[in-house]
Amino acid sequence: MKKLLLAIGCLFTLGVNAQDYSAYAPSNLGEGIVYYLPKTVIDIEVVATKIHYTPGDLCLYAGRYLRMNNVSDTPETHWEIKAVNVTSKGIPDTENAYQVKVKDKDLSSNVQLTREGLIEAINTTAPETVKQPITENKSADMKLDPNKYLTEDILNATSTAKEADLVAKEIYNIRDSKKTLVSGQADNMPKDGTSLKLMLENLEEQEQALTQLFAGVTTKEEQIFHFLIAPEDKMVDKIAFRFSNKLGVLDANNLAGTPVYISINSTEPIPELDPKTAEKKKKINGIIYNIPGKANVKINTTEKTWFNGELLVTQFGSTEVLVNDLFKSKVNTKVIFNPETGSIIKIDKDI
Repeated sequence: MKKLLLAIGCLFTLGVNAQDYSAYAPSNLGEGIVYYLPKTVIDIEVVATKIHYTPGDLCLYAGRYLRMNNVSDTPETHWEIKAVNVTSKGIPDTENAYQVKVKDKDLSSNVQLTREGLIEAINTTAPETVKQPITENKSADMKLDPNKYLTEDILNATSTAKEADLVAKEIYNIRDSKKTLVSGQADNMPKDGTSLKLMLENLEEQEQALTQLFAGVTTKEEQIFHFLIAPEDKMVDKIAFRFSNKLGVLDANNLAGTPVYISINSTEPIPELDPKTAEKKKKINGIIYNIPGKANVKINTTEKTWFNGELLVTQFGSTEVLVNDLFKSKVNTKVIFNPETGSIIKIDKDI
């Protein structure tokens, strides 16, 4: 029955009255809508780059002919962390479920729920949030084909050293051609700027392709990882994930990487509910909503701090009641909630 009610609430904007409420319990089911309040998890987004180096065929001659020092002849792959983004994210709190019951003769209100069953709006439609698509595994560099630009003499070279010498001379010839074009001293200058641009781009590609024979090719691949952490007050140096230069971003329990820590501390005293107040809140007479608390969240290694800022955390706050008087027959009250925190964003009244 619970799944049925949630499914109905997720698929439609439902007409229900805002008159009769109760804490949700399977034995307490009647006609009505079950909604959840969200609880916070800390969403750590790690943007990491996988860098792969492939040496060129002529890498051993890079210093001699092109004065390119420290060119390696060994393939190598390593990872770097580009950025760490931290946000608070709301997920359904199964211990904070409530039911709005339907009564035929009372004022009806439209309750809008998210797909997860979190309350979004009453008597109105919550604005849609457009999330930008995230492209993962994105290649950053392009490997060119130098064979298209090899001359007959280069192809007929009898040794690698001779080939390197001829390729280097071809690179210098291309550079000279670019200079004469830019200075306007070429024998056959293009007639317009568009043609000049195309010629320069073609020469640039030739130079880059031939240079890769010496310098090799470095490709970069960006990947995004997410780690969800349940916040606790006075959390100090909990391992959020690990990182290895060779293996990349790893789970917290993978000892092959260096720990990246998370620390969480409430910036305000967390409200304590005394027994009398707790008993009163069991007698619900309105929509329950969250007043989230705030916490300082820090992500760091022993060498660097990646994030240090303040986020909203529902578990560090309190709950309040949107009283039923707001939904009397002569008052059309519209409420928009933040589904990430369960707090009220906006209240409008039409009298």
